[in-house]
Amino acid sequence: MSTCATTSRESAESLAGTAAPARTWLLIEQPGPWGAHALTDSHLDPDVGRALEAAAEGTGVRVALIRRPGRHADRHGAPRRRLFLAHTAPGRSWIRTTTVTDPQATLGLNFAALGAGEHHGVWEPYLGEPLVLVCTNGKRDRCCALLGRPLAAELAAGGTEAWEVTHIGGHRFSPTLFVLPYGYAYGRASAPLVKEAVESARSGRIAVDHARGRSAWDRPGQAADLAVRELIGEDLADALDVVRTDTVWPEPKPADSLTSGSAAISAASAAWAVTVAHSDGRTWRVIVEQRTDGAAAPASCGAPLGPPARMAIVSITTASVSLGASSGTPQRTPQPVGR
Repeated sequence: MSTCATTSRESAESLAGTAAPARTWLLIEQPGPWGAHALTDSHLDPDVGRALEAAAEGTGVRVALIRRPGRHADRHGAPRRRLFLAHTAPGRSWIRTTTVTDPQATLGLNFAALGAGEHHGVWEPYLGEPLVLVCTNGKRDRCCALLGRPLAAELAAGGTEAWEVTHIGGHRFSPTLFVLPYGYAYGRASAPLVKEAVESARSGRIAVDHARGRSAWDRPGQAADLAVRELIGEDLADALDVVRTDTVWPEPKPADSLTSGSAAISAASAAWAVTVAHSDGRTWRVIVEQRTDGAAAPASCGAPLGPPARMAIVSITTASVSLGASSGTPQRTPQPVGR
């Protein structure tokens, strides 16, 4: 059976810069079945779901439903439900948690403040293991159920603090998931890869293998962060920050003006200049271009064929120079690199 995940994997479609942007996550435990649009198509009161969507609009907060891995009996009623709030910005990541019987209580949250990283002491701090949220909503895309649910069950059986989640985008990268508190998403995941990501998160680091990006940033920022990490070998979660993203519309370069290791930006393509800053003072200017030059493929199962958009790194240049922490020598200026 051909699926969107199979097509994406076989074409080696890039994962970088494909995570769902969300500075802050609101996760609401909702047992039972989920429909394609779970906030309004589950046992959650659809009026509450619509109100949550409206309250979160434009605030940087993304709302999703979660449930424990395993069988999900079609039961109604009002069990106590676990709620999580998680902010994913570098240096300010946190998780808060509580339990409620009525999710309508979440409508009283200050969504604008939460999106800005201010929790104002709401609920209790979460002090447990890193949270792993695996996309499993088969009504949204069958790959999420076929590939995500077995992975979530395997992780939970092995002691990982794993939850199923309704929708985080990128069905074709199934099994796909994200890890809190830092908010890095992963695609084409396996249990060993997730265990490495969790172990890294415990020590304030990230695993970059199969990473899609950090949800705190938009997609050009996600791609730029991962590219700089690869360039300098950085795995500390909060070492890098995306401090600026500007749209650029450069003139196209003639073919004979290109240098090795660089790529021209097409005047017809969307492109951005992303400034990535290191906590030690170094900064980089990363040119990111959106390209649709891959083989035609479906964005999800049953969708029409089309060229998938990807974030391509055109160049990385040092924007400032600082002294090396140990050697006292200037840091090397990286040459432009192509992707």
